[in-house]
Formats: sequence, structure tokens, C-alpha cells
Amino acid sequence: ITHWINAVAMLVMIGSGWEIYNASPLFDFRFPRDLTLGGWLGGALQWHFAAMWILVINGLIYLAYGVISRHFKANFLPLTPRAVLSEFGNALRGRIKHELGVYNPVQRAAYVGVISVIVVIVLSGLAIWKPVQFQGLASLMGGFEGARWVHFIAMALVVLFVAVHVAMVALVPRTLLPMFTGRASQTGQGG
Repeated sequence: ITHWINAVAMLVMIGSGWEIYNASPLFDFRFPRDLTLGGWLGGALQWHFAAMWILVINGLIYLAYGVISRHFKANFLPLTPRAVLSEFGNALRGRIKHELGVYNPVQRAAYVGVISVIVVIVLSGLAIWKPVQFQGLASLMGGFEGARWVHFIAMALVVLFVAVHVAMVALVPRTLLPMFTGRASQTGQGG
């Protein structure tokens, strides 16, 4: 359940965030209005803050569940650079082994990475939202403008993760049903 709540919250955050970005861009481009949410800066901020609370509360539930149930330890550890590089090399050669319910080293690294990036997004978002109240946090990121850069880069990494995640589901469609049910059959699923 938390997976899908996070998915919806992240889509709202991304769409509204792109509208907020368009109001004061960091680069010489703007996101197409059809891909943004909120219609104007004020509307985008309202959507962004509403989804932010959903994302944070749901994320805390997910993190608590992951620690208490030992899901993180059982599914994401051990994680070694050598195993990640080896499995990434296999993927580049088209030798993707996927067993439902079992995370390979690249998947482990991706999930640990995206969880970490979402924590950075929340912290940089707080530094942007309340730069005076969270000036210590903002200063760690180079001030308000630095926090904007950190937030943008972290958002880009989440968008990349989502794009790769969706592409992998398209390549291995049998993984879609377990995403809805939370259960993966272990029999005859290797390869």
C-alpha cells in the first residue's frame, strides 16, 4: 500500500514541483505546462505541500515497517560495490536474472539510493520552504540557492528512478501483479 501511496504522492510532487520551478527556473528551460500541476505558482505550492505531508507520513510508515519487519535487512543487505558492479555489467550485456521477491544487487542499490534521495528531497525542501527557521540545514546545502540545486538534482534522480522502474516493469511484466498484491510466488520464477 505504501508503494502506491508514494507513487501517487511523488507524481503530484513532481508535477507541482515543475510548475514551481517554472516560476523561477535554475536553467534556461521550462517544463511544458501539460506536464505541470497547479496552473500557477500558488496552486502548485498548495498541491506540493499537500502531497509533501502525504509523502512524509507515508514514508515514515514505510521506514518504520521496513525496520520493524526487518524487510530492509532481509531484502537490501548485504550490499557491496563489487556485487553491484558485477550485476550491472550483466544487465548491460542483457543477462538480467530476475527472481520475483528477490532483489539483485543493482535493485538493492537502487532502492537504498532512492530512499536516501527522498530523505535529501525532504530536507532540502524544508530548507527551501523555511530558510530562516532551518538556516542551519540550508547552510549545509550552500544556503537557499544551494538547497534549490540540491532539491532539483534529487528530484531529477527520483524521476530517473521512476523511469527506470517503469521500464523494468515493462521488460519483466510478471512483476506488475506482485506490486499490487505485495506477494510474489517463488515457484518457477527464476531467470
